[in-house]
Formats: sequence, structure tokens, C-alpha cells
Amino acid sequence: MTDDAKPLLIKRYASRRLYNTETSDYVTLEDIAGFIRAGREVQIVDLKSGDDLTRQYLLQIIAEHESRGENVLPLEVLTDLVRSYTTQAQSVVPQFLAMSFEMLREGQSQIVENMTKANPMAGMPGFEEMQRQQQAFMKTMMSGWPGVPPGQEEPETKDDLDQIKQQLSELQQKLAKMNK
Repeated sequence: MTDDAKPLLIKRYASRRLYNTETSDYVTLEDIAGFIRAGREVQIVDLKSGDDLTRQYLLQIIAEHESRGENVLPLEVLTDLVRSYTTQAQSVVPQFLAMSFEMLREGQSQIVENMTKANPMAGMPGFEEMQRQQQAFMKTMMSGWPGVPPGQEEPETKDDLDQIKQQLSELQQKLAKMNK
């Protein structure tokens, strides 16, 4: 098994510090998130008890990103997740989520391919720009996911975001004029 195939073992000391056993140094939650974005599996265990703490720390990473305004999970999804803990749906939710994310990973290239194929909407004014924005959105959504080779995703700069906002505004104005 290669180093990338086996999980990176992180040990949590009694002081709650996290220790990377491969590099023999302490790491932060953000470091662990970076390992995961790079496609690496991690396993976090309590040094003293040997308990697997991976789920707890992954949930903490997600909570920190969400609290910083990096919202990926819509409020409705979070609400449904909370509800699933108190209903019979609890038994099917994990499988449903796992299958949904697997389909998303497998379908990412198909989605981009379908956006570039001949499309009856291709003659619509602004279609090419909308298609470019959809591709940028998909690239952003999929960056750091396993199966997306590192370096293929281009980091968007503030200028890119400003340009996209301006183009979106222009498209909205054009659509408003067409509706009049």
C-alpha cells in the first residue's frame, strides 16, 4: 500500500495537540483540512485511549468553515440532518448522502462535458458567458475533491470574482430589457 493510499495517522495528545506521525510535527485543523483537500485520507486517534476521533474532528472542520461564512450546506440541508437524528430516516440518511456525493464525484466530468456539447440554447444571447460561469462554478465546487488532479483547478482571484459579478449584472440587465 502506498503512503497516499493508507490514512495519515494523526495522534491527539492529552493536551489536545494533534501530532502528524509521518512528519513528526504538530498540526492544526487547517493543516488536516489541507491534507484532505489534497486527496489524502486521515485518521485521528486519541493517544491514551486509542479511540478513533476522526468523525469528531471532521465535523469540527466543517463547523469552522461554515461559521466563517464559507457556507456549503444550505440551511434546509442542515435542518433535515438534525431532523434525521430523531426519526426513522436516520438509518437511510448516511447511505443516501454517501451515494449522492459518490454520484457527484463520478459525474463532475460528465456535467462539464454536457455543458460544452451542442445545446439548443447555444443561440441565446449571453449563453457562452453563462456556460463559462457554470464551468468556473463546477471547477470551484470540485477543487480539492479526490479524483481532481492537483493543479488543474485555478485559484480565483478577487479580480475574477469582480469580473464575474459585473458580467452577471450585465446579463441581468440584458434579460430585463428583453422582458420589456
